[in-house]
Amino acid sequence: MIKPHGSEQLNPLFVQDDAKRAALVKEAEGLPSIVVSSAAAANAVMLGCGYFNPLKGYMNVADAMGVAEGMKTSDGLFWPTPVLNVVKDPAPVKDAKRIALRDPNVDGNPVIAIQDVAAIEEITADQMKLMTEKIYRTTDMEHPGVAAFNTVGRFAISGPIQVLNYSYFEKEFPETFRTAVQIRNEIEKCGWNKVVAFQTRNPMHRAHEELCRMAKDAVNADGILIHMLLGKLKAGDIPADVRDAAIRKMVELYFPPNTVMITGYGFDMLYAGPREAVLHAVFRQNCGCTHLIVGRDHAGVGSYYGGFDAQTIFDDEVPQGALEIEIFKADHTAWSKKLGKVIMMRDAPDHTKEDWVFLSGTKVRAMLSAGEDLPVEFSRPEVAKILMGYYQSAAAKG
Repeated sequence: MIKPHGSEQLNPLFVQDDAKRAALVKEAEGLPSIVVSSAAAANAVMLGCGYFNPLKGYMNVADAMGVAEGMKTSDGLFWPTPVLNVVKDPAPVKDAKRIALRDPNVDGNPVIAIQDVAAIEEITADQMKLMTEKIYRTTDMEHPGVAAFNTVGRFAISGPIQVLNYSYFEKEFPETFRTAVQIRNEIEKCGWNKVVAFQTRNPMHRAHEELCRMAKDAVNADGILIHMLLGKLKAGDIPADVRDAAIRKMVELYFPPNTVMITGYGFDMLYAGPREAVLHAVFRQNCGCTHLIVGRDHAGVGSYYGGFDAQTIFDDEVPQGALEIEIFKADHTAWSKKLGKVIMMRDAPDHTKEDWVFLSGTKVRAMLSAGEDLPVEFSRPEVAKILMGYYQSAAAKG
């Protein structure tokens, strides 16, 4: 199986031993504590799961700046985005060497991790601007990732952590949430050698379904990992439980048994386009995948990124050999009226706009809210039915 990023073995930071974890939970009661941001809590979950291997905790400012500027930490580790614990007011933990981090996303703010404090540093306005520009390629506060990154505070608390739980993800998504360790074990159990990963924060329509098949066939993979984001999204995105139900129905009805693994991970979407695509590659390598599908506007939002910037970054900015996972570069896929099937648009230079079945997100939402069936060329009817139920319920409430 493909090696994890940066180490021979996966080193998740979740404390597996029950007795040790119980002792740490008890210790946390007497430690100075602070409620962290949703982003920092998600980082803790990803560190705990092994997705952020080989990191041992939160970065200091020097590492975060090095990652932003050149995708390398101070000690030379390749890494695409800062992994920070940034707070507005560090006063509750000032001068403490060991602190409890409280989860903002669970009632009562239980402790999600214990951190050994290496440093508390104030990030300057210039440093924030540079990191924002490098990671998001814009400083526009209308960009949801930029807004989230720039409103959590200016004080970075760095140092290693011990993770005590997986926030709300295990409880809310018991059938879907999986750690990198669990996925590796499952891949091994299935006997898969080549695994192609598909990242999604949306339901999967016919084009996505066929793209997974195309990639699997093209690289001769043994299986497909459909890996959905379960954390915080921007307003208007479809909730994770609805996406989960729609994807499971599609796989159940339209894929052969034992060829697709449906899983999810606990992270908040960055909407960082190219840099987030590289991050996606890192943690798919950590969960044992050999290939990652990167399509048009991967991890993008609005018109902040070029359609294929998330592909070219792997050629132009990721150093040779920095990652072992391979990228399957996909074009926009859609139903061809001429050919009667879903294909990649680059494979049909003779097609005009009228030869494709296209529906905008706005049109899809309007149709489903009104109880109108989507074209079967665009969406499987069983998937559309689940989405229609969600949109009609939302419309009735709104």
